[in-house]
Parts: sequence; C-alpha cells; structure tokens
Amino acid sequence: MNTMKKIAATALLLGAGCIFGSAASAHVVLEYQVAPAGASYKASFKVGHGCGASPTRQVVVDIPAGMRGARPMPKAGWTLDVQRDKLAQPYTSHGRSVTEDVVRITWTARTPDDMLASAHYDEFVLVAQAPEQAGTVYWPVRQVCVEGRNDWVEVPQAGQKLSDLKSPAAALEILPTGGAAAHNH
Repeated sequence: MNTMKKIAATALLLGAGCIFGSAASAHVVLEYQVAPAGASYKASFKVGHGCGASPTRQVVVDIPAGMRGARPMPKAGWTLDVQRDKLAQPYTSHGRSVTEDVVRITWTARTPDDMLASAHYDEFVLVAQAPEQAGTVYWPVRQVCVEGRNDWVEVPQAGQKLSDLKSPAAALEILPTGGAAAHNH
C-alpha cells in the first residue's frame, strides 16, 4: 500500500474513532491526525467547547520538537503572538542556516464579542513542516477561558493509550515516506 493510501486509511480510522468516541474525548484535537514525514502539514486544532459555560478567550499551541517553520493563520477578531527561540540543532532550509524557529503560537480574542462561546465550535490553524522521522508528535494546547482553563498537555507513557488520559495533547502520527521526503509548500 503506498503512503497516500496508508494516510487515507489511517485518517478514516482515526476520524471514525472521533465520531463514535465518548463525550469524554471532547478535547482539542487535530482535524487531520496523520502526515507523511518531511511534508508540509496543515494543523487545524478543533475547539468544540469552552470551560464549562465560560467562553474561550485564548488558545496557546506549543510547537512539537521536529516540526519546522510553523506559520499561523490569522483569525478575524483575534491577535496573534508568535514566540521564537534559538535551536539546539540548527538546520538548513532553502540554502539558509536556520538558527531559531517558532516554539509557540497564541491566538487571543480582541474583545468579549470575539471570544468563542462555549456552545460554539471553531478551528485555529497553522502550517509547518513535519519531521523526517516516522512516529507520533504531541501538540500541547492550552485553552484559556474567561473563567478557568483546559490544559490539553498530557502525553501517554509507555503502555498507556491516549484515550486513557484526562487532558491529552493533540496527537499527530508521522508516517514514513516511500522514498525521498516530500517538501511541499
């Protein structure tokens, strides 16, 4: 089975799990939970509720190690804050040495009217390049509400499933490529 068919089959299975999962799995998740190694990836974080009845006023996404060049999609009514940090291991991109990269992206509602009401749904989107190695990467997401917060930051330990966690981080399965890694824009 080629890589794209594997991605489609895995996405179908993961999507079915989200649709038929219990209400306990109502957390921030990625719309597409698989990506080929080394490819450009669009991360759409689905936020389906607030903190109880309290609206969401801020969404903070930590960029996992190995994800490169993260760029957020602006959102009407929300400000963007992009935090960069020096890399322990610089890399080369388009002939340039990259010594720092994005480590955190924060969307903050400008006014109370711009906040995401608990009864509504929205997505917060960014693009980044997936790691070259196959495996799972976890995206810690902090959802700050007018009253309270939900920190979706737990990562499964050896032998533990994501579904065992109360506040799981969003998971992305990186699939191996058949040949040279893709580099799409």
